[in-house]
Amino acid sequence: MNSTATQDRVLNDAEIAELAQQLRVDAVRAAAAAGSGHPTSSMSAAELIAVLLARHLHYDFDDPKNPGNDHLILSKGHASPLLYAAYVAAGAVTEEELLTTYRKFGSRLEGHPTPKLPWVDVATGSLGQGLPIGAGVALSAKRLDDLPFRTWVLCGDSELAEGSIWEAFEMAGVEGLDNLTAILDINRLGQRGPTRHGWDLDAYARRIEAFGWHVEEIDGHDVAAVDEAMKTARRTRGKPTAIIARTRKGRGVAAVEDQEGFHGKPLPDADAAVSELGGVRHLRVHVQPPEQTPRRQFGGDPTAQLPRYDLGDQVATRNAFGDALTVLGTRREDVVVLDGEVGDSTKAQEFAKEHPERYIECFIAEQQLIATAVGTGVCERLPYASTFAAFLTRAHDFLRMAAISRSDIKVVGSHAGVAIGEDGPSQMALEDLAMMRTLHGSTVLYPCDANQTARLVTALAGSPGIGYLRTTRGATPVIYGPDEEFPVGGCKVLRSSPEDQVTLIGAGVTLHEALAAADQLVADGTRARVIDLYSVKPVDAQELRAAAETTGRFVVVEDHHPEGGLADAVLESFCNGHPMPLLTRLAVHTMPGSATPDQQLHAAGINADAIAAAARKLVNTPLTTVSSR
Repeated sequence: MNSTATQDRVLNDAEIAELAQQLRVDAVRAAAAAGSGHPTSSMSAAELIAVLLARHLHYDFDDPKNPGNDHLILSKGHASPLLYAAYVAAGAVTEEELLTTYRKFGSRLEGHPTPKLPWVDVATGSLGQGLPIGAGVALSAKRLDDLPFRTWVLCGDSELAEGSIWEAFEMAGVEGLDNLTAILDINRLGQRGPTRHGWDLDAYARRIEAFGWHVEEIDGHDVAAVDEAMKTARRTRGKPTAIIARTRKGRGVAAVEDQEGFHGKPLPDADAAVSELGGVRHLRVHVQPPEQTPRRQFGGDPTAQLPRYDLGDQVATRNAFGDALTVLGTRREDVVVLDGEVGDSTKAQEFAKEHPERYIECFIAEQQLIATAVGTGVCERLPYASTFAAFLTRAHDFLRMAAISRSDIKVVGSHAGVAIGEDGPSQMALEDLAMMRTLHGSTVLYPCDANQTARLVTALAGSPGIGYLRTTRGATPVIYGPDEEFPVGGCKVLRSSPEDQVTLIGAGVTLHEALAAADQLVADGTRARVIDLYSVKPVDAQELRAAAETTGRFVVVEDHHPEGGLADAVLESFCNGHPMPLLTRLAVHTMPGSATPDQQLHAAGINADAIAAAARKLVNTPLTTVSSR
């Protein structure tokens, strides 16, 4: 069949069935042209997307930032041929672009969707993330902004084994997100064989209903049933809706339909498959426009003053974070704060006292915490998500995908390092700097005192991409005045002279230990330069190279594992032929236990005595013995 039509009306059931076949054909053709892809995973959900596109999605493809637009998130991101075929049907992407560039170098039609396409909110493909982020988008619309759009998330059945999906089901149910619809494509087959529950739709329904959702079980290839389920979702109040659709993978092509062994592969005979599906079609769909919704203008009081702390005071940087975040919320009404049920410890709850309407409690669900932050960011909010730094490791994949999504989110990890003391290693973040530094385009900051923390909290707001601030549990002395500036990418040289023989580099807790070590060394007649490397990424390579040229010796001390932290950030400044200093790395090499903070620093070998001893050893090592690296 070959047909061409431009629709400015709602399609009837027969026309939607034809549109579904067109989506299948285009998915088959795109994968065949690319030589790779997931056509069979796309074919199972064709009616689901066809009905949504033709009758229920409200979207202006010419204005992707329209605040009234619905949001469609393809959680089963490997089914990208289906999404791109829908964009062709909507007139947003040309057939030529789909068939000649899909999965090719430089193409915006990547193997899994990313925001290179203006109609894609977030990158998907790491399964189990679309629904959590969609819940964040829906929550932002319902609780923060009172926006009229609906969030639609297409999930595959394999990803329903992911725990993050069930964090999302719980949060959405408790929050009563009746503006959220999860469309579950239950095609029975995963990558290597049958899924856990196969076509047992009741098994899924029981679990999802237990989380407070309304559930519709349907034949996912019955256009009328799909349409009615989506109508019901729109009518349902007080609950999100899950449409559990029984489908068949590879639908419409006998050689692959409901057959194992064809996941992630072009069809064996694409031309025959296209013929079996009825041939190429050129239907075009007029997608319904969104409600007229005014652009949001976020206000605030830019004159609100940051907290000021007196020199010599003992203040925990986590406390300064809470105080500064509260002021930032007054300055900027777009700021929203998300907590992982530790706001009393991270001090994020200080924000809640002043701005309770913009404080979201995600409880102990760190994947959902970051997903909600990403979702609120989709809605043009500036999220600050905070929890214990150690627990962010659970959400690393969400952070990794947030970087691919070009998300602008800020993350704050407290209770970092052995300096937390008696709670022991399960609570100590000793990997977080490495984890956050590896994220593409990230900013990583580690303040040592309260005034510095206050400045860096606001500096993060102006740094694009993922920003990370590491805070400390215990009180540290205030060493900077409240008007000191701390640019991202900078550092502070706190002790310096032309006679310096060694450079001591620390950040956070270890900066204070380095200052104490420098005092010990002065008593020995040894001059030490002290650098506060508060910006761990980007790092101040120019100042580090200047210190290396003067002293030739570095002691880098960090309350972190030796891999990937402060010392590695320093060493990276000497790549590409820059002369390397003689360097000693002091870090947490052993497995800590319970002890006081002072005992922890001593046992780890990162206290002032250990720093001074390492510096003395370096000073007594002739620089001529250092090999060129």
